[in-house]
Parts: sequence; C-alpha cells; structure tokens
Amino acid sequence: MEFKGAMGGIYRLTEWITRLAATNLLWAICSSPFLFFLIMKLLVMQQNLANESLQMNWAIAIVAPLTLFPATSALFTVVRKWNMGDTDVPIFRTFFVGYKENYKQSLIGGIFYTVLFAIMYLDYTVYMTQFRNMQLVGIIMLVLLLLLFVSLFNFFSMVVHYHMSIGLIIKNAVLLTLIRPFRVFSTLLGSGLLFYIGFRYPVLFVFFIISIIAWFAFFNFYATFTKMQEQMEKMQQKKEEEEAAQNGDGVETIGDVKASDVKNDNLQK
Repeated sequence: MEFKGAMGGIYRLTEWITRLAATNLLWAICSSPFLFFLIMKLLVMQQNLANESLQMNWAIAIVAPLTLFPATSALFTVVRKWNMGDTDVPIFRTFFVGYKENYKQSLIGGIFYTVLFAIMYLDYTVYMTQFRNMQLVGIIMLVLLLLLFVSLFNFFSMVVHYHMSIGLIIKNAVLLTLIRPFRVFSTLLGSGLLFYIGFRYPVLFVFFIISIIAWFAFFNFYATFTKMQEQMEKMQQKKEEEEAAQNGDGVETIGDVKASDVKNDNLQK
C-alpha cells in the first residue's frame, strides 16, 4: 500500500530513520572494540594520565584496521546501494556481505592509513609544542591531516565501488582528493557540521551521525565519478570521430576506468 500526501511523507521519513539507525547500529557493533578504546582514551585524557593515554593510543592503532575499517567499508556498501537508487536493499545482509568481501582490502588500507595518521599526528604535535619557531610546519601537517581524513571517504567509496588492487585504490583516493578541491571542502564542511551536532548530542552518534556522513561522502564521490565518466566518454567519442575522419573507420578505445572495474549489484533484495 502506497501512502500519498502528508502520510506518504511521514511514512518515507520513518523508513529513512529506520534505515539510517539500523545501519549505524550495525557499524557501531562491529566497531565496538575501537569505540571502547576511543572512549577510554577520552576518559584518561580528562584525568591527565599520560601513560594510560599512550597505551590507549597503541590499542586504538591496533584495533582500528581490524574492526573500524572493515565495518566502515560495510557501511559504505549499504549507502552505495542507496545512492544508486536501491533504497529497499536488505540492510543486514548487504552490510555483512560487504564486510566479508572487502575485509582484506579494508584491513590493508587500514594499516596504511593508521600508520600515516600516527606519523603525521606525531609530527604535528612535535612541531606545535616542541619547536615554537616551526609552527608553520605544524600547520602544514594539520592541513595534510585534514586532506588525509577526507581521502578516507574516497578510499571507502572506491573499495565498495571498484574491482581494483589496494595500491590503486589508495593512490586514486588521494589523487581524487587533490584534484577535486570543491568536493574536498564540501565533504569536510558537511562532516564537521555533523560531528559538531554529534558532540552536542552524543546519542546521535549511536543512531544516525556516522551513517549520514557515509551517505553524504559517497554521494559526493559518486557525483564526481559520474562527471568524470561523462567527460571520458565525450573525449573518447571525440577521439573516435577524429580517427574515423582520418581513417574512414572508428577505433574502439578503453578509458582509464573500465566498466568491468565497477562492482556490479548482484545482491538480491
């Protein structure tokens, strides 16, 4: 039965609330070891316990690639379906199929990003606290940290959208972040606003904030991907027309992003 008017709007709103909450809860459960150590880190920081804080840093760095990154890839698997029009996809099954299929790439990418984050954050802290006359370097490191953070969204989007090696995924995630500054700014601004709301109302982190951020990040990525595909198709068509004019026959070309590289949607509803 399909509702219309105000009742239809309320029904669709409750559907989306349920989808976002269910997906967010699955992510929180699968990321629970990381979230536990993160909360402990915040607690020991409030009490100025330096040794315990350092121990929490090590624990976070160890569990993040094992839990946070695969869970976030699974979350992006679901929001990818939503962005591509498959809003009625079974959330539980889609989440855990994505978790299983992308676990290895998420783990390897998680190790890479965790090590890079740790090194850059350490450099930022040292330059800002120990070398007062070199705080400009610390500011540069902070900017690079923000760019690395945004590239994470492209990384997760590419993991669930492409059949590529992990090296190519990381490389293209960073490059896409650098060549699309508007998308970088909008993703960063939107994520920052949602994080601010989440810190004001922490319960929203459990039910909505992370899934909304993931949806928005993949929306930005998919819009960029679609635009680049259209540009490549136009370039390819123009090249074929030029070759046809010169040789009297068109030549088939293959773009940098092949259709076979894009993951197909073979999950049953």
